[in-house]
Amino acid sequence: MPHYFSQGQVPHKRHTQFRKPDGGLYSEQLFSTEGFSNDYSLLYHIHPPTVIIGNDTPLDVRPKVAEERMLKHRCFEGFNLQPVQEYLQSRVPVLVNNDCHISLAAPMQSMTSSFFKNADADEVIFVHEGTGTLHTQYGQLSFAYGDYLVIPRGCIYQIHFDTPSNRLFIVESFSPVVPPKRYLSKYGQLLEHSPYCERDIRTPQLAPAIDATGDFLIQTKKKGMLYGIHYGHHPFDVVGWDGCCYPFALSIHDFEPITGRVHQPPPVHQTFDAHNFVICSFVPRLYDYHPQAIPAPYNHSNIDSDEVLYYVDGDFMSRKNVTRGMITLHPAGIPHGPHPGAVEKSIGKKDTQELAVMVDTFHPLQLTEAALVLENDDYVMSWAE
Repeated sequence: MPHYFSQGQVPHKRHTQFRKPDGGLYSEQLFSTEGFSNDYSLLYHIHPPTVIIGNDTPLDVRPKVAEERMLKHRCFEGFNLQPVQEYLQSRVPVLVNNDCHISLAAPMQSMTSSFFKNADADEVIFVHEGTGTLHTQYGQLSFAYGDYLVIPRGCIYQIHFDTPSNRLFIVESFSPVVPPKRYLSKYGQLLEHSPYCERDIRTPQLAPAIDATGDFLIQTKKKGMLYGIHYGHHPFDVVGWDGCCYPFALSIHDFEPITGRVHQPPPVHQTFDAHNFVICSFVPRLYDYHPQAIPAPYNHSNIDSDEVLYYVDGDFMSRKNVTRGMITLHPAGIPHGPHPGAVEKSIGKKDTQELAVMVDTFHPLQLTEAALVLENDDYVMSWAE
């Protein structure tokens, strides 16, 4: 996020001597985006973060694409995905392209024996079910139902769950995930018309540095391969850090809806921006208040974007037979809109309690083999009922 944050001990000037109580130097690490041309943070380690003591055989984790080209409305029952014990194994890509990967996960166990680093992509983890704590070198972030956890690429983390019942919707972005530019001042502050502000953003709370020597496995994802890299020091040996690049949490429940006299277009729901796709939040809100307003969304053609909706909770007046965790895909090239009867039924309604996450991509998405297993084949004909 654009605002500066500092935790723990940092020297008065960057790139200068910063000594431990025993007189040795702390090890400074620059964590930067887009080379040295965008946001960055500086972290101060007890030990150098570079001491590699071993490497495992890489594992191929590239998504298995089942359909590269298609033009059909699709629906997937996300909660039919079976729970898996281990967090990394639980992450199942269902829709992918060169800009982002959309995955589902139902992990049952916390990460304890290893750490994870996505060296390719920023991650946006939406917590549908479960509570716990995200542990990173920046500190700890508690999470609960409705939280977006935004983790910049290269950030080392462990995710700990309080119970075995967890459901996650994950977007991997191969470009930085940022607030929409129209929400920001020219200096980076979130403006008055933004549906959320800096007060809504939860930053990590630095934990005591872990000064430990041993064998610490960091599972590192790069170009579709998972590399097991063993380091000689615990990665969370950070005594302080500052800067503008760090993981954070934002609750969908803190997103303030933008409404109007007539139906507002989807960009009013936008929460995050990335290269060639956006992430939006549909939250409980008052309906349009023009005396002749039609609250149901109008039919629209996705001329140049695929629309993905992940249904979280509530009553979706524009759709029939919606289930929790359902994913719908409306591809570019054919129009879609409310199911039969939904338009008339919506007239006179004052509000909605729906909760959903939307991902609109400007390049076509491909279906994975895992998506086909979850597919509801009857969905494409549901407008003819």
